[in-house]
Amino acid sequence: MMEYKGFKAQIDFDDAAGLFLGEVINSHSGINFQGRSVEELRLAFHAAVDGHLGRNGTEGAEPGRKFSGRLSIRLDPDLHRTITAAATRAGKPLTTWISERLGEAAARAEPRSALVRPPRPN
Repeated sequence: MMEYKGFKAQIDFDDAAGLFLGEVINSHSGINFQGRSVEELRLAFHAAVDGHLGRNGTEGAEPGRKFSGRLSIRLDPDLHRTITAAATRAGKPLTTWISERLGEAAARAEPRSALVRPPRPN
């Protein structure tokens, strides 16, 4: 994970191409970048974010668009029934129960490292 001006990027490594590939994950603008070294990747990330901010006239603004806090999802009816029962057992409204579970899952999924290291050659 890399962060610059509030934009967070997920980093992957393409072993066949020998490239680090980055994608900003907290923007809906499709900001991507790449580099052959960590330093090249970092420079490309900064240039991509700065270019995005310059094109959109949003220097100093929050990354991406604002989220409304509303989310519409489709569920398998059996799953819907199961989570409704779990929320009821917890004594919580379904939306509160779902929000709490999604928050817990997101916290577990948050990367622990600021850099994804490429695999070591065998």
